[in-house]
Amino acid sequence: MPARKKNHEWLALTVEEPLEPDLPICDPHHHLWDGETARVVPRYLLDEILEDARSGHNVVSTVFIECGAMFKPDGPDALRAIGETEFVNGIAAMSASGLYGKTRIAAGIVGTAQLRLGAAAAPVLDAQIAAGGGRFRGIRLGAAWDADEAVPNHRTRPPQGMLGRDDFRAGFALLAPRKLTFEAWCYHRQIPDVTALARAFPDTTIILDHFGGPPGVGSYAGRAREVYAEWRGFIADLATCPNVVAKLGGINMEVNGFAWQERPRPPSSQELADATGPYYEYTIEKFGVDRCMFESNFPVDAVSCSYSVLWNSFKRLTAKYSAAEKAKLFHDTAARVYRLAA
Repeated sequence: MPARKKNHEWLALTVEEPLEPDLPICDPHHHLWDGETARVVPRYLLDEILEDARSGHNVVSTVFIECGAMFKPDGPDALRAIGETEFVNGIAAMSASGLYGKTRIAAGIVGTAQLRLGAAAAPVLDAQIAAGGGRFRGIRLGAAWDADEAVPNHRTRPPQGMLGRDDFRAGFALLAPRKLTFEAWCYHRQIPDVTALARAFPDTTIILDHFGGPPGVGSYAGRAREVYAEWRGFIADLATCPNVVAKLGGINMEVNGFAWQERPRPPSSQELADATGPYYEYTIEKFGVDRCMFESNFPVDAVSCSYSVLWNSFKRLTAKYSAAEKAKLFHDTAARVYRLAA
């Protein structure tokens, strides 16, 4: 059975009515790709994301985050990533036409660049901005690395300590003058590296992806309390950096160790909220609603739950929050950070 069909059938075993269906949402973290046969969802293009966005919640806009899709097959290696931005900008233009409904898919685009090129990364960044057609907002260059081989490193094979390297920082210095943000995708023991980077470049907005990736597999399996305690200390220190914003989500991947994908049926939104709630609550406590935004991380998190159930879990976590606080967490913080009109 094809992976997507099998996944859809499994996700359909847990269906919920959407909570607070009128609450405006900006989903600031999703991917688009095709032909990813190693993924549980090998195809995720405009039709697929619209199916999720229309599943009952009021998703008004989204931000695409790089995932290595549609790179150019030839030309200078450093410029091949421009193909991804061109691809996504085409989908964004389709969505902006209004022919596919009110949701503006990829209203903001975050691509990638080889920042370790130092000053030589400048023309790549400029080419990305041009390819984005006014939508390009930032760069993600995965730093996720762990000594445990059971914890998968980022596909770009980053070196240990990449965020502190001189060559990386020379390229990183080019972001702020271009009003570009940086997405920090790392594992929890690398959060201090993000903190040091943020303090060295206070004028650059850094977005911490997926809570800083607390792992729960390999040598981390069965050590959830220990990992959480360690993570709390790192997060508290990072939150003292005013130029850092936190994404709330992306914690339902296999690497996080909750093993939702091994269950006979997917978790309910209440189960998700109960299991992962401490991460959300502590991050919001430390960063505040002005520096936090909920994210779907779809279709990656589709390995564990449906889009609608995931957003229901976020709404359960914020049931006692004020309308103003919810507006910031679900929409306004993301729209401000990524400079979106909607």
